[in-house]
Amino acid sequence: MLESQLIDRDYRLEDQIEYIQRGDEQLRNEIIKAYQPYIARCVSDVCKRYIKKNNDEFSVGMIAFNEAIQLYSKDKGASFLAFAQVIIKRKVIDYIRKEQRQYMYPSLDVSEEEEIEDSPLEISEAKKIFQLEQESWYRKQEILELSKQLKEYKISFNELTKISPKHRDARESAVFAAKQLVEDPSLYEYVCTKKRVPIKRLLNLVSVSKKTLERNRKYILTVFIILTGDYIYLREYLEGVDL
Repeated sequence: MLESQLIDRDYRLEDQIEYIQRGDEQLRNEIIKAYQPYIARCVSDVCKRYIKKNNDEFSVGMIAFNEAIQLYSKDKGASFLAFAQVIIKRKVIDYIRKEQRQYMYPSLDVSEEEEIEDSPLEISEAKKIFQLEQESWYRKQEILELSKQLKEYKISFNELTKISPKHRDARESAVFAAKQLVEDPSLYEYVCTKKRVPIKRLLNLVSVSKKTLERNRKYILTVFIILTGDYIYLREYLEGVDL
């Protein structure tokens, strides 16, 4: 059985990815086949509907998963599946956008009298409206996903407006602290496992007081989640803060 073959290799998935990157094509095929259900789930999450193997979106997900195998590096700290999920979602979102743009102005079977001609300005404005509507939809999806993740850290989405630092320097300090958690593998693992900020260890890496870290810990965790997740649009809210 495929599963037993993978177990017999006695390697973590991240180690198996390294072997594939060194040229083990048989293992590549085994991994891709074994993780087809995972790929389908990632694609279904983006499409908000059940995706079958014969759907075009699934094929996009398979290609993205294979690309993730090539691009993955353990040095980045994230697990391979977390990294692959980001790549899959981005590729599927790009595919959906292209498909929607393709059908935005469908060809019409009309006579010359009925022919519709849009001015360049009208077309430009329509595209802007379409883009804004799409971005709004994706932001809402990211907010829903973030709300789910925040629950794992015992943070409610409604708390965010209350716990966000009011001053710019305080926000920058919190974002800097979150980056230390992302970039340090041991701290990253701690946060993902314990779902809390390692205050004492973090004090050695930042220039703020213990009291400040404790006061902003939920905001720091929220930024950590955004930085490590597939939150393309929510990251825009962090622009203006030194990321």
